[in-house]
Amino acid sequence: MRKVIIASLAFAVLGFSCTDEDSPVIPEEGIEKASLIFTEISGGEGLGAHGDHFHGIDDAVEGESQVIEFDALGNASSGGHLHLDPDGIYKVALEAWDYAGNRVEGDFVQNKETADQYKAFLVGGNILLNADTEDESGAIFQAREKEYGEGTLVDGKYETTGVLTYFTLGHSNSAQTHAVTFIMRKFTDPATKSTVERSDWNRSDYAEAFAGSDILKLNFEIHASEEDHEH
Repeated sequence: MRKVIIASLAFAVLGFSCTDEDSPVIPEEGIEKASLIFTEISGGEGLGAHGDHFHGIDDAVEGESQVIEFDALGNASSGGHLHLDPDGIYKVALEAWDYAGNRVEGDFVQNKETADQYKAFLVGGNILLNADTEDESGAIFQAREKEYGEGTLVDGKYETTGVLTYFTLGHSNSAQTHAVTFIMRKFTDPATKSTVERSDWNRSDYAEAFAGSDILKLNFEIHASEEDHEH
């Protein structure tokens, strides 16, 4: 079983060990690059936003995707200014690679013991949350894994991590650009995860509220307007 990634995107801990041409080269540790894939979904019985979560996701149909690619520092190297339908619902999939070219995002959710250490947040952008609106016009970021890597079922909202999420920005957040950061946080105490509510994903004080360290910090912009979506 591959060791769970513990190094931040912002720091590659090891470089080459020496200059002796007869000595083996030690590859850098950490994550070399990552992607976020936003796929719009539609259809599904009762598909829509409701408070801090979505209804109808399981029966939805996937449409077009947009991909943001990030370098080892967490900066967007491609697709970093994302244009979304403000009322659209998007499946958001994280992909990440180590310096040996291996896919490693599954390491965060390989089993419950491991996944209990991690949770994804999407912070910044001065975003109005859906639960704080009276007309379901705000943003939702809902972690949604259904199985761990070894096949056992994820049991409820407090066990979900955020390698797979569903997102809507909402009409109340349209017609402006939001600078946001996707964060995968490792908790100092795994028991912390069971205290994270669905509405905590955009807290400006997440670092103080949930002790730990940021393993991934992916920076990008979201702009949502009906005009942009039509064109």
